[in-house]
Amino acid sequence: MPREQMPEFSSSVKLKYVKLGFQYLVDHFLSLLLIPIMAIIAIELLRMGPEEILNVWKSLHFDLVYLLCSCFFVIFISSVYFISKPRTVYLVDYCCYKPPVSCRVPFATFMEHSRLILNDKPKSVEFQMRILERSGLGEETCLPPAIHYIPPTPTMDEARSEAQMVIFTAMDDLFKKTDLMPKDIDILIVNCSLFSPTPSLSAMVINKYKLRSNIKSFNLSGMGCSAGLISVDLARDLLQVHPNSNAIIVSTEIITPNYYKGNERAMLLPNCLFRMGSAAILMSNHRSDRWRAKYKLSHLVRTHRGADDKSYYCVYEQEDKDGNIGINLSKDLMAIAGPLVLPASEQLLFLLSLIGRKIFNPKWKPYIPDFKLAFEHFCIHAGGRAVIDELQKNLQLSGEHVEASRMTLHRFGNTSSSSLWYELSYIESKGRMRRGDRVWQIAFGSGFKCNSAVWKCNRTIKTPKDGPWSDCIDRYPVFIPEVVKL
Repeated sequence: MPREQMPEFSSSVKLKYVKLGFQYLVDHFLSLLLIPIMAIIAIELLRMGPEEILNVWKSLHFDLVYLLCSCFFVIFISSVYFISKPRTVYLVDYCCYKPPVSCRVPFATFMEHSRLILNDKPKSVEFQMRILERSGLGEETCLPPAIHYIPPTPTMDEARSEAQMVIFTAMDDLFKKTDLMPKDIDILIVNCSLFSPTPSLSAMVINKYKLRSNIKSFNLSGMGCSAGLISVDLARDLLQVHPNSNAIIVSTEIITPNYYKGNERAMLLPNCLFRMGSAAILMSNHRSDRWRAKYKLSHLVRTHRGADDKSYYCVYEQEDKDGNIGINLSKDLMAIAGPLVLPASEQLLFLLSLIGRKIFNPKWKPYIPDFKLAFEHFCIHAGGRAVIDELQKNLQLSGEHVEASRMTLHRFGNTSSSSLWYELSYIESKGRMRRGDRVWQIAFGSGFKCNSAVWKCNRTIKTPKDGPWSDCIDRYPVFIPEVVKL
């Protein structure tokens, strides 16, 4: 007689609702405890007559000195709490740069240019073709004008021209969208990893918009694709000590001076993946902005693994044997550990699992947190198809959860530190962002750094009529095959 098969409890609908109930119980424990007590007190007061309530009040003997001391203590504690309480930091709005059609690089154009530029290196051309076929990029990604020349012209003037084009366009759009005047900017942070001229890019912005002389400006370089959230962290810290301030962050990567013309495979990868892009973000600690701001910053966690040699060298700028400078992307790039931000119920289950393994049985299967209970939306840095695949598997996410990352990689390529904002714009353009939704942004870059930020949506966001996805959002999501034969 065949053995009766046991039901699969892990996929049981009933178990799902039990878990959701447990999460609600843990997250609202204090409220659920206080509500019955308050209800009992209210019922008892309703049962008592006015004379009984008056007698109870008279039976309480208040000493004047004791009453004054108690009031002073309550006021003192309240003052200390409100003074020491961190200021709420808002993300008022943001804009992403949308490259012109003239900068588009279809697969056929990219490969034709590669064959002409690397005509004496057929193996390099073939390798780039194989990478491009499996990259997850689409036909509409863009490269700056200097890379369209044969051969490319990665001069300082061309690099500055690209920087002005992507940064100023994004900032102009942000000023128009938020009605912010340049003189109202108190803090300016520009991050660009591989192009660090003198004067700096932040100085270039100050000169263009004639910003105030007392502006607090910062220019971050060499920090890779995670620099966007590092800039958010820096802006948050500055907004804690400077009240009633506006901070603008510009996240970009300048492609022009970084096209690799050598033969090292690990250094040819960036040619196939990186594309032009930029984002300008307005953050504020004005209380009045809580009504118009899109998001409120809830958490920000930074992890640096630079002490480990493999982590340090996995994204490394260097010269090859022929003296060509490029970025070496190591196969160790996937060996990363992301920080966790979980609701109380998941933290409790994880802690109980850890204690059980330590005390009772080390062979117990560790509890894997359910990130889908913690967040409604995920913005995973669109560093490449393999990066998204790995994080989807490790975090046990569905295809819908990583849709924004995959579609951003397909439409815009790897735009480095600005990719998270193209992904957030995708979610908004799909009309999926509701008041109270939580968004987890995960970024990582050279060093090796893994940074994450959690934003809470302030208001239901209407589907935007402009932005980088305005002319193509109806076509997405699209099916992306494993291999696109060229």
